[in-house]
Amino acid sequence: MIRIIPQNDIKENFTIEEKANKTYKLNTEQNTIEGKCEGIEAIKQTIYCILNTERFEYLMYSWNYGVEIKKLIGEQSTYVIPELERVIKEALMQDDRIEDVVEFSFTQTAKNVITVNFKVITIIGDIEIEKEVDM
Repeated sequence: MIRIIPQNDIKENFTIEEKANKTYKLNTEQNTIEGKCEGIEAIKQTIYCILNTERFEYLMYSWNYGVEIKKLIGEQSTYVIPELERVIKEALMQDDRIEDVVEFSFTQTAKNVITVNFKVITIIGDIEIEKEVDM
């Protein structure tokens, strides 16, 4: 026997609540976990983790998690700079708390090092990020 549930009744009887984004706080300098964090600090930590995890490298992560920087190693900066913007934005937009990634600027600080500065617009507020990438 197949029952059909009216869709309009379901929408009226439920409310959608956002989950708290509390998580363990990473101390990246000492490689330890120290308590918990939430809000903008939790999102900053997520950004750090995404940008420091190579996509498709680890079986424990979804294929939607991480950034594809490894394939840019050894390429010319004229190719790397626009591609970095694309892969960073693509990686961060997988998190539904992030609404946009904008205002990219690039500085080549050494022959094989590019510093990327950008703004992450989140549901809580904006975050300025700096990432150094070895090419």
